[in-house]
Formats: sequence, structure tokens, C-alpha cells
Amino acid sequence: MSEELTDKERAEAVLKKYDKDSDTMEYTGLMAKFVSALAITFSIFQLYTATFGVLDAQLQRAVHLGFGLALVYLLYPTRKSWSRTKVHPLDVVLAILGAAAPAYILIEYQQLVLRSGLVTNVDLAVGLVGILLVVEATRRVVGLPMVTVVVLFLAYAFAGPYMPGVLAHRGLTVSQLVGHLYFTTEGIFGIPLGVSSTFIFLFILFGAYLESTGLGKFFIDLANSIAGWASGGPAKVAVLSSGLMGTVSGSSVANVVGTGSLTIPMMKKLGYHKNFAGAVEAAASTGGQLMPPVMGAAAFLMAEFVGVPYIDIVKAAVIPALLYFTGVWLGVHFEAKRSNLKGLPRDQLPKMGQLLMERGHLAIPLVVIVYLLVTGYTPMRAALVAIVLSILCSALRKSTRMKPIEIVRGLDKGARNVLSVLVACASAGIVIGVVTKTGVGLKLASGLLTLSGGLLLPTMFFTMITAIVLGMGVPTTANYVITSTIAAPAIIQMGVPVLAAHRFVFYFGIIADVTPPVALAAFAGAGIAGGNALRTGVNAAKLAIAAFIIPYMFVLSPVILMIDATIPGLVMTTVTAIIGMIALSSALIGYLADNCRIYERIILAAGGLLLIDPGAVTDLTGIALFAIVLVLQLKRKKNRAATQVE
Repeated sequence: MSEELTDKERAEAVLKKYDKDSDTMEYTGLMAKFVSALAITFSIFQLYTATFGVLDAQLQRAVHLGFGLALVYLLYPTRKSWSRTKVHPLDVVLAILGAAAPAYILIEYQQLVLRSGLVTNVDLAVGLVGILLVVEATRRVVGLPMVTVVVLFLAYAFAGPYMPGVLAHRGLTVSQLVGHLYFTTEGIFGIPLGVSSTFIFLFILFGAYLESTGLGKFFIDLANSIAGWASGGPAKVAVLSSGLMGTVSGSSVANVVGTGSLTIPMMKKLGYHKNFAGAVEAAASTGGQLMPPVMGAAAFLMAEFVGVPYIDIVKAAVIPALLYFTGVWLGVHFEAKRSNLKGLPRDQLPKMGQLLMERGHLAIPLVVIVYLLVTGYTPMRAALVAIVLSILCSALRKSTRMKPIEIVRGLDKGARNVLSVLVACASAGIVIGVVTKTGVGLKLASGLLTLSGGLLLPTMFFTMITAIVLGMGVPTTANYVITSTIAAPAIIQMGVPVLAAHRFVFYFGIIADVTPPVALAAFAGAGIAGGNALRTGVNAAKLAIAAFIIPYMFVLSPVILMIDATIPGLVMTTVTAIIGMIALSSALIGYLADNCRIYERIILAAGGLLLIDPGAVTDLTGIALFAIVLVLQLKRKKNRAATQVE
């Protein structure tokens, strides 16, 4: 990438390269106004139904999909080589069909209900067009990996009689499949699109307004005031600010670009190697999706699938998020100590008191939304209040006040930001539809159990591999829907709590963004830092080691998720887990109180792994191993200091 590019231009180029849903058309003139008007109308529809009551499930979802498909075909060209400023006639036709196919459900709703499963020739034609439009939209916005998964499941629906063993089924006709996928709430218009058409849209719109108020810059400045002066300060700022920004952005890559364009140059200036600087931002930004209270679209789907209030999902995320960011923070700290990297001078850093006075009001909506969720408000109502508050709070000071045109642009931006989630939910609905119609979900779960010999740890391992592989190039939302349908049931059959099983696949779907060879968040970090993509990915995976371990911890000890938790048990589990994080991070980086020798790293790794498995014997053994290395290093450091004095 050319050195002549500004930091902002470089960040935008990286975002378009690695975040497929950011690479959109750049219209001018009348076409730009038309697309914006369509997006704004979409947002107004969502706000209206959220305020005055949503439509019947299939109608609400059909309108949502119609707006979404029309915008996708106008904003994402068929070919990348086509003009980005002039709409192609083919895309206009597809946009019209994208709006018309769901509109057919609105027009024929009463007749479809009366026919109840009987598919006419017109129904069949419309349904086929609708399914193909969703698949093509998935190719444009999400990418080929997700399309491949969808096509394989569609093929399986027809190939049932020819499949071996437990995978065999009677097979479906075209009419049966189209009727199930397009004219029921078991397929495209299923739970994922239902959640997208209600509170996911509102939370994404809320995030768009928070970004417009300048909350992201406030978070970075706040993190600088807290940790910028410490050893390896800018890297710790990246960890803090990315964790806070995760509340606003549901995309790992967007988070990397948003905060990384500021933090990565700071880290490089301090002395961090470019491969490590990019990795820090990638690991921290990926963890943003694990940070409550807003953890991306998949968390809302989890509440629906598990059948618990969203606040229970938030509570279950608190300690795992704490452990994850502790692990990344420790990795950064030990690397800074090992390389003797200092922080920034305090006189170059913003003052916390002044920051809170000038821009602290921007965080009020986040505080309020947590309060509303805790006190029993529905996510939709809480998001509505938060959207209004974000606009009102920005008006408290002239420097942060949004102009009327910026409020309107927020509606436009929110509609555009939801498109990737909307399409992922619709295509994931195809997978769910095939699974429910053929019964393959239980068969795959049984296959996993057979492969693992009916043992919990091997079952968890194979489920982890499945989630990571699916997560390579597939958005977290779609990945979670698929793995929770075909993989989570295997763990549940082993007696694991449903919430723990779902969070297990959720975690590994997210961590795929920093798992080589396809680690999009790490590649984005490398793009901004000018580093090697693969080496940045390896460093990011090392820093994010906690995310590979925490899911095993909360399956083996659900108390971490606040399931049947007591305060003493919760404290003990959290403390031992943090000690385990310290041991593993120091083993990977090669520094605790002093540079680690090979045998010390092995002992620390063993101690950290023992602390993962809850139990008095394993905890005491792990703590003892950790203590032995710590004492050895402190003694060695003291002896070296004494020798230097002499």
C-alpha cells in the first residue's frame, strides 16, 4: 500500500479489502439521494413498528427482507470490476425483484394462510426467485464461504436417498423445499430474520448514532488517560478502547480499523514490532464482540434460541469478557516488560477529569441501556430509549451536538450497517430450514458424539474445530446459527447447560477472526500496521489464547456464566482463572517477573492448563507450579540486581 496514503485513506482501503460489507457503491447525484431515501425509509419503518407494535411475524420479516434485498442489490455490484458510481441495469432489475418477492407475501398473506402449506405454481416461482436472490445477496455481502455452506445444505435436501448411513433421508421435492423455506417461519423467515427485523436493527441503529456523537474518540482518549503512561501504554490503550468500542461495533474488522488507525501508529512509534502492533489491535477488537452490554447480533439470537431474557446473556458474558481482556492485557504487559517498552509522557496524555467533564455525557445512553435491561425492559424498548437518549445527550454540549442533517444521516447509516447481518440471518435461515425438514441436526450431533467416543472433552474439541472452520470467512451471526443448530446439541446431550453450550460455539465462531490461516481481523491489523498477515495472525492467536480456553472453563464450571452461582464459588473460580491466564500469557510471551527459561515456560503452561479444570487438586497444583516459577524468577532477579550493585 502506497506510503503517500494518509492514515485515514489507508484505514478505509483496509476496511474495504477485509470487511466485505464495507465495499459498497459510491453514488453521486440523484441515485445517491434515492438510495439514501430508501435506507432512511427502512429505518423509519423499523422505528415505527418498534414504537407502535410490530406486524405479524411473517409480514414484519417480509418487509424487512424486501428493504434489505433492494438496498443490497443497489449498493453491492454484481462484479467488483463494474463502475462504483453508476448503477448497472442488472442490479436495478435484481433490486426490484428483491423488493417484489417478499412483497408477494404481503399481498397474498391471507391466501397463503388459508392454503397452509399448499404451493401453487405462482408460489413456487416466487419462492424460487426469493431463495436465489437471498443466495446471490449472500455472495455479494457475506462471501463465498457462506454461499458454499448454503448450497451444500440445499443439495443435501435433494440428495437424501443417496446419502450413506445416518445421513440418509427420504429426500425433498422442489415444491416441498420451496414451501418450507419461503412460505413458513421455519426457513428464510425464521427466528434469525425475526430477531434481525426487531431489536438487532434497533441496536445497530443505536450504534450508528453513538459513532456519530464521537463516542469512539472519547473511548480512545479515556483509555489513554487511564493507561497511556504505563509500560507499553499505547498497546494497553488499544486493549481498553477496543473493548469499549465493541459495545458500539459488532464487527471485528470494523473495530480494528476504527480504533487501530489511531492506536497502531502509536504502538509502532513506541517501539512495538509492526506484526505485534497489528496483533494487539486484532485480538482486542475481536474480543469487543464478547463485551457486554451489546455483543453483536449473535448475542440477541442466542437469547431467542436458548429462551432466556437478553439480560441473562449479558450477565453470563461479564466474567468471560473480563478473563478474555485480562489475558490480552497480560500478553501486552509481558511483551512490554520483556522488550522494555515505556509508556507515553503524562503531559502528552488527556486528563481524565477534563475528558469526563467535556464528553462524559456521551456514555450516558450506555449506562441507561444497561439499567433498562436489568430492570426488565425488553431489548426493543431499551434500544428505542437509548437511540433517543444518544441524540439528546449529544445536544448537552455544543462540541458534540448533532445537527438535524446528522440525525437523518444516522438513519441512513443504521440501515446500511444492518445489511450484512440481515443477509446472514436470511441465508442462515435456509440452513435451519433444511436441518428442521430433514432432521440432519440430530444426526450430525450423534455423529459428533460417535466420533468423540461419547466423551465430553473430545466432543468439545470437535465442536470447537467445527465452529472455527465455519467462522473463517463466515460472519459471527451466521456461524453461530449454524453451529448452534448442528454442533451445540452434541454438547447439550452430554449434560452441559444449554446456555453454556451455546456460548461455547459463539466464542469459537468469533475467535476465528484471529485464527490463522484465515484471520480477517489480524489481516486488517497487518494492513494498517504494514506487517506480515500470517505472522500478525499468529501473534494475535497467542494474545487471544484466553478465548481458546475460557469456553472449556465455563462448560466444565458453568458458575462462570452465573449459572447456579454462589458468591464464594464465583470469587474462587474467577481468581483461579485469572491466575491461570497470567501463567499461560507469561508462558507464551516468555516473561513473568523475568525472562523465562524453556523449562519455566513449560511449567507455567502446565500450571495454567491445570487451573482451567475446576477442582481443589488441579487448582492447588496449578497455583503451586505458578508460585515455583515466580519465586525462582524473583530470586534470580534479586541476585542479578545485587551483583550489579557490587
